[in-house]
Amino acid sequence: MLRIGETIRKDIKYLYRPGIYGLILVGKQILLTEQNGKEIQLPGGGIDKGEHYLRALIREVAEETGWKIKPERRVGFFHRYVYMPEYRKWAHKVSHIHFCRGIYPTSLPTEKGHNPILEIPERAAKLVESPGDKFFINQFFKLRSLL
Repeated sequence: MLRIGETIRKDIKYLYRPGIYGLILVGKQILLTEQNGKEIQLPGGGIDKGEHYLRALIREVAEETGWKIKPERRVGFFHRYVYMPEYRKWAHKVSHIHFCRGIYPTSLPTEKGHNPILEIPERAAKLVESPGDKFFINQFFKLRSLL
């Protein structure tokens, strides 16, 4: 499995956290989410215990962007070891990336602090915070690698 980011630290106990994120095409743009005016990322998040991964993706995208989506196919996955300040825990995140089509916005985001953004792929690859998001945007659209 592709590992992106920091190496594992032996002095830390990591919480296993599977997640799913959408590489969502709306026309010729990618749907992103801006979190708390700081971090821009692919919409998505954690898969709750017992939740189907596509249901988690549809739920997370709706919460963070207000958009209805149509998941089409898996693009890939990666894992990383990170500190999650919102939970005050270290996590071993396994992030699945799924290609989707944006259908239409249904509401404003329901998750506090999130705002939807539409950007062309080249700009989206430069804006996203996560090196994994950058990698998959670059790979999917055959852009130059930013890692």
